[in-house]
Amino acid sequence: MRFLERERTTLAKLLPDLDPALCEVPLMELERPGSPGIRLFRDSGGPGLLVPETYQGRGATALDALRVQRALGSRSPSLAVATTMHHFSMATLVGLGTLGDGLAWMLVEGVAGGNRIIASGFAEGRAGSGVLDPSMTAAVTADGIRINGVKRPCSLAHSMDILTASVLIPREDGQGDELAVALVPAESEGLTVSGFWSSAFLAGAESEQVTLTDVLVPPDLVLRTATAAGERLDELQTAGLIWFQVLMTGSYLGAASALVERVLLNDRIPEHERVRLFVETEAAMATAEGVARRVDSGDLGESALAQALYTRYGVQDALGRIVPRAVELLGGLNFMTSDEIGHLAACANGLALHPPSRTRMTGPFSAYLADSPLTIA
Repeated sequence: MRFLERERTTLAKLLPDLDPALCEVPLMELERPGSPGIRLFRDSGGPGLLVPETYQGRGATALDALRVQRALGSRSPSLAVATTMHHFSMATLVGLGTLGDGLAWMLVEGVAGGNRIIASGFAEGRAGSGVLDPSMTAAVTADGIRINGVKRPCSLAHSMDILTASVLIPREDGQGDELAVALVPAESEGLTVSGFWSSAFLAGAESEQVTLTDVLVPPDLVLRTATAAGERLDELQTAGLIWFQVLMTGSYLGAASALVERVLLNDRIPEHERVRLFVETEAAMATAEGVARRVDSGDLGESALAQALYTRYGVQDALGRIVPRAVELLGGLNFMTSDEIGHLAACANGLALHPPSRTRMTGPFSAYLADSPLTIA
């Protein structure tokens, strides 16, 4: 099978209109602010990728989703990174549905059926925080809850239909507080989007600042978890982190693969150099596929999270070798006459910037190797 054929075949099976549409748009147009990529993703049915077919989704497995994200990353790194945040939010909502909340499944079906895009206001970017640890404050009123807080950067800020936010609210029985997930419509009064992302790299991901000022969320858009304050939704948070690592790894592998593909198609580059890059890139993808298969088998525990993290860090190291070599082999003329090579190279390095960083995880991994529980720094 040819390079990226498996990934693009998966994309064509699940979202048949998306890849042809992306191919019609120049890379640098897809990467700029105001890119058409997110609109094309929406129009192709992409928001429902991880939603079961029973709920009007595409029913993608974790392995499917990993391959789709790599295929997207090879066309537009910005789109792959942005849509990873949507899928991360959807995986969390689907997980809440499995906890028995019928309202969660209704919302999931509404997102998939209406091709709505969800931005993540979860705390995945805060050191020491679980996925659902509250990142915003909430006050209960007679009409629902009022939320205040800021999320930055928040991908999909301009295209989102809904923002997810974790909050702490009083239990309905009056016995303390519980965690909840609020779905905030983008048109809500008090929700504003302002500039944050000033870099030219990944500018098409719409990663800006979203501010909530006394935003009212009605009760039917608040998913209670029945988990008291001070407790943790260990299974759901662990699963969310695994999905995040797997899909982000695939997205950045896609950006690097776009460079490798250019090398493989250049017959002036020595065969041994082309094969070397091919082997290392596919080996990195194979390690990520191992984690995805584990997710699909239902194994979403602590050990799987550890594997997802060390696989992601291993892929980071591989990209640190693959990307500079690909740029070197493509040569100075290609670099000087087009922004694409430099842009893809810079974007591919972004995997190292997502939480949790390897530096902060050194201590927790050392303790884990000594048989302590895995913690996220």
